[in-house]
Parts: sequence; structure tokens; C-alpha cells
Amino acid sequence: MRPVEDFSNGLFRENPTFRLILGMCPALAVTTAAINGLGMGLATTFVLVCSNTIISLLRKVIPEDIRIPAYIVVISSFVTVVQLVMQGFTPELYGVLGIFVPLIVVNCIILARAEAFAGKYDVVRSAADGLGMGLGFTWALTLLGAAREVIGTGSLSNAYQMFGLPQFSLKIIYGSYDPALITILAPGAFIMLGLMIGLMNLLTKHH
Repeated sequence: MRPVEDFSNGLFRENPTFRLILGMCPALAVTTAAINGLGMGLATTFVLVCSNTIISLLRKVIPEDIRIPAYIVVISSFVTVVQLVMQGFTPELYGVLGIFVPLIVVNCIILARAEAFAGKYDVVRSAADGLGMGLGFTWALTLLGAAREVIGTGSLSNAYQMFGLPQFSLKIIYGSYDPALITILAPGAFIMLGLMIGLMNLLTKHH
């Protein structure tokens, strides 16, 4: 059952955002809204799973001296696919995420899993590791973005508008709400991330 363990590690015990503290640039920069975190997380998950799979398949034929450049070529190929798909189907989200989509190529989570895992283990375990790490990154960014958006604006308007859902607002629930705008600014990103890392440590300290 090693693939199951590899998958679950990325979700919680070795969560790249809250436990390994990797990929901080997109985690801090794009999480002004829940939908932004979800989009970045899913894009990264796709690249992680595909690159881990291909690198694992080629691990025995890639020369040791050029393994890092080879990994980057594989990763950048899948990032290009993500860019084209997002530009074609979700141009608004792509515009919001901006430079952070092509920068997935050098995301330390992806390079770290390629070097530490996919370059050493079989395809099934590598794909499971990539999926777990990617979804762990996705739920962490989505949660961080949702918290910042709700506290900073009082609603999840971006996500609800994109999916055509009824509007959610703290003003509807509580009658009045004064948004704490700092949470959607740069200092708020660090504050909310620190609080969530602390909460994650508290919840898992006995495990």
C-alpha cells in the first residue's frame, strides 16, 4: 500500500504549504481569493502528476550529469500545456494568476519531488506522490485564499460568480460586516499563512 501512503503524505503529514513550507511565492501572491488558489493549485497538480510520471519512466535513461536540465525540460513542457489550456478556457483566471503560471516551471515543490522522488521510484508511486502533493498544495492555497477573501471583503464573490452560485456574504448572515482589508494585502498574506501553519502544527502535534 505504499502508493496510498505516498498520496496521503502530501495531503497532510508532508503538506507542501503548511508543513514543508515550499512554494511560498504563489501561496502568498495569488491567494487574494479562493478561486485563485484553486486555479493555481490545480495547475500545479497537473504539472506535478505528469512530470513525476514521465521523469519516473525516464529515470534510468537520463544521464546523471544532465538530470536537472532534463527535469526542467519535462516540467516546462507540461507548464506550456497548462498555459495554453488556461488561456483558451479560463482567460480571466489566467490574467489574474499572470506570471505565476509560467513560473510553475521553477516551483520548488515540483523540482523537489522530481529530484527526491520521481527520479528514484516507480511510476505508480511517483504519480501518487505527485497527486498527493498537488492536491495538498491545492487545498492549502484554496483555504488560505478563502480565508483572506472572506475576512478581507466579506464574501466569496469571485468563486460564486465563476460557478454561477448564489452569492455568499457575511453581511447577509450577520447584517453588517466591516471588512479587514489588510488580509487581502501583502502583510495579510503573511499573517494568515502564519496563523494557518500554527493551527496545522497544533492539530497535528500529537500525530
